[in-house]
Amino acid sequence: MSLWKRISSHVDCEQRMAAYYEEKGLLELRLCLAPWIEDRIMSEQITPNTTDQLERVALKFNEDLQQKLLSTRTASDQALKFRVVELCALIQRISAVELYTHLRSGLQKELQLVTEKSVAATAGQSMPLNPYNMNNTPMVTGYMDPSELLAVSNSCNPPVVQGIGPIHNVQNPGIASPALGMVTPKVELYEVQHQIMQALNDFGNCANALKLLVQNYGYMLNSTSSPNAEAAYRSLIDEKAAIVLTMRRSFMYYESLHEMVIHELKNWRHQQAQAGNGAPFNEGSLDDIQRCFEMLETFIAHMLAAVKELMRVRLVTEEPELTHLLEQVQNAQKNLVCSAFIVDKQPPQVMKTNTRFAASVRWLIGSQLGIHNNPPTVECIIMSEIQSQRFVTRNTQMDNSSLSGQSSGEIQNASSTMEYQQNNHVFSASFRNMQLKKIKRAEKKGTESVMDEKFALFFYTTTTVNDFQIRVWTLSLPVVVIVHGNQEPQSWATITWDNAFAEIVRDPFMITDRVTWAQLSVALNIKFGSCTGRSLTIDNLDFLYEKLQREERSEYITWNQFCKEPMPDRSFTFWEWFFAIMKLTKDHMLGMWKAGCIMGFINKAKAQDDLLRSVYGIGTFLLRFSDSELGGVTIAYVNENGLVTMLAPWTARDFQVLNLADRIRDLDVLCWLHPSDRNASPVKRDVAFGEFYSKRQDPVTGYVKSTLHVHVCSNGDNGSTSGTPHHAQESMQLGNGDFGMADFDTITNFENF
Repeated sequence: MSLWKRISSHVDCEQRMAAYYEEKGLLELRLCLAPWIEDRIMSEQITPNTTDQLERVALKFNEDLQQKLLSTRTASDQALKFRVVELCALIQRISAVELYTHLRSGLQKELQLVTEKSVAATAGQSMPLNPYNMNNTPMVTGYMDPSELLAVSNSCNPPVVQGIGPIHNVQNPGIASPALGMVTPKVELYEVQHQIMQALNDFGNCANALKLLVQNYGYMLNSTSSPNAEAAYRSLIDEKAAIVLTMRRSFMYYESLHEMVIHELKNWRHQQAQAGNGAPFNEGSLDDIQRCFEMLETFIAHMLAAVKELMRVRLVTEEPELTHLLEQVQNAQKNLVCSAFIVDKQPPQVMKTNTRFAASVRWLIGSQLGIHNNPPTVECIIMSEIQSQRFVTRNTQMDNSSLSGQSSGEIQNASSTMEYQQNNHVFSASFRNMQLKKIKRAEKKGTESVMDEKFALFFYTTTTVNDFQIRVWTLSLPVVVIVHGNQEPQSWATITWDNAFAEIVRDPFMITDRVTWAQLSVALNIKFGSCTGRSLTIDNLDFLYEKLQREERSEYITWNQFCKEPMPDRSFTFWEWFFAIMKLTKDHMLGMWKAGCIMGFINKAKAQDDLLRSVYGIGTFLLRFSDSELGGVTIAYVNENGLVTMLAPWTARDFQVLNLADRIRDLDVLCWLHPSDRNASPVKRDVAFGEFYSKRQDPVTGYVKSTLHVHVCSNGDNGSTSGTPHHAQESMQLGNGDFGMADFDTITNFENF
């Protein structure tokens, strides 16, 4: 049920909000596109913290709104077409920011009104509800202009994105939420549990009334004819009608509570996907969600028993309203059981054939229904994207015997019996030793590759609840199947994009093909920070933004720009370059990167400018990632002539011979490390890198010690101000001699040594 439907169920709320939207002439728009407006605004991933950001978000919303309206014009309803034309004209007359902020503030007011409606089930009023779990910020009432909106965002939320234009400060990789764009109060799980408990207590009054009704009904059946029989009969009818009304209200309240819990579970699953990119993830919150499911199961079970008991009080021949209520309650219990079946431990999202992996599913109903007494066996198959879409969108009937035929591959050890852990009430099935032996791929179109193809593990089982059979299933996060290690980088591009930008609810596995730089910068920062232990700086993110741009600059970054099209004047894509640097840092420079010794993502011109401005001058140096070679790091330093020299990049192959810190120790031209932090001062080389130097080993008795050293070969110029790299070469030193292996040809008399 949409938020607006809940508002319209209360006359006073509807009148109040109608007047609010009519201030800007937006009531018709709110009515026409109620679900779309709510989903679009409440699912935003970025909180606008500056005026520029707010304007960009508003313009994008305006653009999407116009597209939505234009798509609606194809409807056959002529009256609807005229309404759409009028609405299109309306949004042209109002500024994008004014339109967006008024609608957004309106949703906040609606959420507050719905939340404030907190009355017990026996009263004739609505129940408290806030199904949208947004930021934990205070409620803002009334119309907010852009400055007020930004003030609330900045005062209440951690800075997801700061700065103007492409400059973003995304220092905390933990800032990732499916709904960072909405300033609304968050309903904590303990509050939901409190509301469910209160509803159960209130339903006890209904149970007491039902008990009295059954007792009076028995008296009536057993009593002889009485002059008051007619009055007693009518009294029983009135009592039963009152109980039916109370039960209907209780069921409506149950639905709202169930929706709140489902929303919390969706948020948990979204955070689980974000964790696939490295974002922090509190898995333990699933225990609190399970507690909500268990309480809801108790609630709906009591309601089901009460409805059945009430149907035994037969005062009239037919009671379609009560029969309908029984069907609703039974379906609600079934839906609750089905929605509680999830993947709690995801399989690897880049899955290599013939490699063992693990996963697990969990049923968040614990021991409530007694299913654990006869635990079912869970089966697993792998489905392609098309198969998953067909199953989910068409609501394909699940037949265990035919599902195996829908598998897109062969998985070994793909079944597991559920187990119940008494100490923590976890009811789950663990798949500890699965292995994908074969995979069936779809025919590729255009530039598609196997690394773009998404699959998912499909877990399913069947059980019996209250004498009727229930089939439950769930899908894992999307996985990409590879057969060679060289397919891994592009596969991770597919998974990273999907984890970061997928909607909470979608058709498998639909994903946008473009996002804003603000969104992508958060995803890249989370990925790089989790992999290397240190987040990116403002300058790093600015540089990445520049690398993603093309001739026509845009705030939007497309999927093709991200990982398909080579960067300008390069033979590799942005993601290939970014992934190679991430791997190099993790494998060979992790400690130095975490310690802040490596500047990293900065272009040559800025590196040169920063070094020339340094107060320490000659010998000042910094380390930057190469933008011309995959997985390379280079050193820029101020030479003896006061100019900047750029050394040729080193790669993983070089560090397998001699590590980075030891290479820096060998170069006497490097004296002061230029800080990666703008507010810090240069640090002496040996202070910065000393802890990373290798210890010199004493030679084994009877042998002459040999060591590798790095030195800079001059190009014959006075400095590399144009970006031409100088070369740092390795030489071998024997014993206490001062010559390198490369100098042997110049030595004429070996006896002198």
